Amino acid sequence: MTTPEPTPEPSHEPSHGSTPEQPSASPDKVYRSPLGVAGGVFLLLLAALFAGDAMLRGDGRTPWLALAGLVLAVPLIVAFTIRPAVYANEDRLRIRNPFRTITLPWATVADVRAGYSSEVFTQEGAKYQLWAIPVSLRQRKKAARSAARASQDDPHGRTSVTADVRDSASRIAPSDKTVAELRELAEQRAGSAGAQGEPQVRWAYEIVGPALAGLLLIVILAATG
Repeated sequence: MTTPEPTPEPSHEPSHGSTPEQPSASPDKVYRSPLGVAGGVFLLLLAALFAGDAMLRGDGRTPWLALAGLVLAVPLIVAFTIRPAVYANEDRLRIRNPFRTITLPWATVADVRAGYSSEVFTQEGAKYQLWAIPVSLRQRKKAARSAARASQDDPHGRTSVTADVRDSASRIAPSDKTVAELRELAEQRAGSAGAQGEPQVRWAYEIVGPALAGLLLIVILAATG
């Protein structure tokens, strides 16, 4: 399945660490997967349809089990499809993963890489995955073939081995292009005054809490059945 390029969009959320007297130097640029969001909406509608039907037509313990399943499923669907996003501005990188939100001032970022998944590494050696920027090996191979064909037609006589695929954004896989943008921003802004600070990690209790409540309700219903 082809993974679409995470779509950058302007964000009106206030930047972490900014104050009313000192607003953020730039608005956030947001990266997320449109296919992931669309899939999440579809799964939510499907879950609501099946659970609603079971609660309306079911008898005995079926409505309660359907309700418990819905309480468990909805937060998990949101966590893995709609919630993931990456916010970047001139001061910091904020990563919203399924169960955690990680805020990294650019000075703490050592590298941003895309292998089998997109990852950011801190100066302390910690690694965080960028769920909102999925890697498509199919798109990467397609971009490599395009770069190889372009190098063969290069009037300067470059070969596919020596050609620099970075000279054309159209020859780079979308996820790799996004990672390159973030890496370049980290290199440019690491020494700025606003990009200093410590990494911050916050658990998404608004996701974990309801999911655990749904799981606990299922366990209780199963144990008392």
